[in-house]
Amino acid sequence: MTDDRQDATTMAPTFEKAIAFIWAEADLLDRLDYKKWLPLWTEGGRYIIPTERDAKDFDDCLNILNDDAEMRAARVKRLLSGFSMSSAPPARTVRTVSRFVPLATEDGAIVIRAAQILAEYKYERMRVLAADVEYRIVRQADGLKMDRKVVTLVNCDDFQHGIGYLL
Repeated sequence: MTDDRQDATTMAPTFEKAIAFIWAEADLLDRLDYKKWLPLWTEGGRYIIPTERDAKDFDDCLNILNDDAEMRAARVKRLLSGFSMSSAPPARTVRTVSRFVPLATEDGAIVIRAAQILAEYKYERMRVLAADVEYRIVRQADGLKMDRKVVTLVNCDDFQHGIGYLL
């Protein structure tokens, strides 16, 4: 007799668990808890902030960032060092992530599009950034992980002021 049940690590996360994961990630970023943020990623995960609204091939266009695991680790090290002009002093941020839309369930992953509003306070100045965010979240043996996060700022094709934190 064959067993048609899937292994728990190959099943796509539920929509509800993926949303809870996204909210937990936003909370870590607002608390500047970058060391706990790094393990949320798969080894091959990509963190992308494009400069074009309709970009499809992020490796073939200009991006604000297109980070793999090594670049994410280097970015976190810089943000925590206290020596970066853009991150010293660190900005206070509050993220609201909402309007979740499931786009696909594929190969043990769920792809979700969401809206993010980020309020930043630094140097006695408040700034608001809005973005569409697409997440690809997978289940691994040690829990849910981000395999891709694409943050498309509403004004991505305009001049960007310094962003000294992770979106």
